[in-house]
Formats: sequence, C-alpha cells, structure tokens
Amino acid sequence: MSHTARGESPSAPGALPAGQRSLAPDLARGVMLLIIATVHAHLFRQVAGAGGFSLEGPADIGVTAVMALFAENRGYPMFAALFGYGLAQIHRRRTAEGREWPWVRRLLRRRGLALVAIGVAHTGLLFYGDIIAAYGLIALVFTAAMGMGDRRLLVHAAAWMAAGTLAYALVSTQLFAAASENAGAEVTWLSDALMRLAVLPFFLPLMVAISVFPFLVGVWAGRRRLLERPQDHLPLLRRAAAWGIAAGVAGGAPQALINVEVWHVGPVTATAVFWLHLLTGYAAGFGYAALIALAAHWLDNRSGARRGPVVTALAATGQRSMTCYLLQSAAWAVLVPTYALGLGPGWNDTGAVALGAGVWLATVLLADAMRRAGLRGGPAEWLLRRMTYGRPSPPAAS
Repeated sequence: MSHTARGESPSAPGALPAGQRSLAPDLARGVMLLIIATVHAHLFRQVAGAGGFSLEGPADIGVTAVMALFAENRGYPMFAALFGYGLAQIHRRRTAEGREWPWVRRLLRRRGLALVAIGVAHTGLLFYGDIIAAYGLIALVFTAAMGMGDRRLLVHAAAWMAAGTLAYALVSTQLFAAASENAGAEVTWLSDALMRLAVLPFFLPLMVAISVFPFLVGVWAGRRRLLERPQDHLPLLRRAAAWGIAAGVAGGAPQALINVEVWHVGPVTATAVFWLHLLTGYAAGFGYAALIALAAHWLDNRSGARRGPVVTALAATGQRSMTCYLLQSAAWAVLVPTYALGLGPGWNDTGAVALGAGVWLATVLLADAMRRAGLRGGPAEWLLRRMTYGRPSPPAAS
C-alpha cells in the first residue's frame, strides 16, 4: 500500500531529533519567552489592583519606557510568525515525504484542534491571556494559506495587518479601561476561572485578529527557510533587523511617553497611539527574529556544533516553548492572585520586570534539565504530538 494512503498514521510522529533542528527558530522562541514573561509581570500590577504603573523614581520610569519601546506588543508578533513558520515546516516536510495535500491538511487541522483544546484548558485553569487557542483557531481557519501563491498570501497578510490591528486597538482600549476600574475586586479561584472562560469568546477573536498577519508572514518566511538557512538570506535579514527594530523603537516612543505620564491624551489619541504601537510592534518582532537568525548564523560559523551552555539552554527552551509558556502561567497563578500569594500589588515596575525575568530564567534551567535528561520535548509538546498524531504504531514484526 502507498504511504500516502488515506487514514494511514505517520510513521514517525514527534519532533525532529535535536541534531536535525536548526538553531535560529529554537533560539528565537527561547528569547521571545523572556519578552513575554517580563511584559506579563509588568502588566499584572494593573490586573492585581495596583492601579497602573508605579513610576516610583527614575528606575521605574526607565523600565516602563524600555518595556514600551522594546517589549510590549513586540514579543507576540515574533511568536505568531514562528508559529506560521513551524506550520510551513511541517507542510514542507510532509509533502517531501510524498504525502498528498488532503492528508497534510487533516494533520494541520488536528494540530489546530489540539491547540484549541490546550488553550481553553490553559485559560480555565491558569491564565486569562492565552494565545495557544488563538493559534489553534488560525491553524484551523487558515490552513489553505499553505497552498496560496506568495502574492495572494502577502495581500491577505496586509489586509489583516490593517484591519486586525485597528479592531484590536478600538476594542482593547475599552477593555483595559474596564479592567482597571474593576481591579482589586475580591475573587476566588472558581470565580476567577469562570470569569476567564466567560471572557474567552470575546478575547479570542481579538488575538486572532492581530495574529493572522505575522502568522502569514511566518508562512512566507518558512517557504524560503529564512531561519533555517540564514546564510542564503543575509542581506534581507540585515535589513529586516535594522529597519524593523528601528521602526519598533520609533513607533513605541509615543506609547512610552503616555505610559510614563509625560504625555496626557484623550481616548481618541490614546487609541491612535496604541494602533501605531501595534503596527510598529510587528516590525520590531520581525526585526528581532532576523537579528536572532543572524546571531545563530554567526554562532554556527564560529563554533559549529560546539555551542556554549547559554546558547544550548536557550535553544532547549525554544524547543520546549509551549511547556515553558505554561510554566510561566503556573508561576503567575501562584504569585499574583489575591487568593494565592497575592504579591502583585506590592511590586513596583522594576521589581515586576525583574521577577518576570527570574520566572523566565527558572524555565530555562528546567528546559535545559529536560535536555540533559534526554527528553526531546516537554510535557506540553508530548501532549500536542499525541493529540495530533495519535499513539505511535508498534513496530512491524520481522
């Protein structure tokens, strides 16, 4: 029977062996998780009832400005682009094996359904700001993007860039204002979980709206193997790193001035500034990914397969990015809510960002420990593979 026969299970479910993985995508995911951890910790002061940024002196003011310039709304675009890149890798590998498009489409959609299930569970159990379910919905709805021509793909991406960010800016500013007014209300674990699940149907479309554009750009980049073969794309990567990061800083400056309370604006201007912040956040996220690809190229040329312990640990974190992302949420669930340790209101801006970096560092150490133990992925990656591919087939009798 042909190995493309309908209903056949893949012969090798699971992640690529470590020796066959490219450094840049894993390194980018590992660094991206630092941005996500510090941003979440910085914003949790408002959710925990601290009433906005503390701005208790030059350190807090500097930290808040730096977060607006380099981190807030700059990490998730890179994450979404890497998700699109990863799906393009799966599509390319399975097609190269001889799999036909209907088979590959079913595989990608099973992966999307698994991500939605994991994301909903993540929301109910731990964290209101889940992005996993949003990526699962994108995988379900936009699977056809794998077969689009480049021009059509980028036209769709541009449309989502404009419309998605505008919708998010208009709605989210109102949601943030409502959340600030209700901050500090007495909650229990059950009421908090129910509230997170009740908000999810409204939050999820917003996350999808701002994630489709970087996802489609990631698919485009994955076709060209920009991160796997950076040596073939050095001029493009250098331009993307330089111009993307510069645009992110320039576009983040107005939001930074608002956050540090130097510039006081009305609702309309605040929404317009936030929209600019979102748009230039895409450029920054792509710029970070390009910069990390250039760094990976330099590291591979300098040391080949002999990577230092820091790079190895960061790559191990990226290889287990979903597990580490969920571990961050578990940390926030213990540290932030009033029904747990309730530490959030006591943080200042500097302390919150430092704590976020500390949580990220703990996940890096855990990921490297998993690597040393010979585990090819973390528990979340194992679960996603099992839900996508099913139980591995037993070896055929000789």
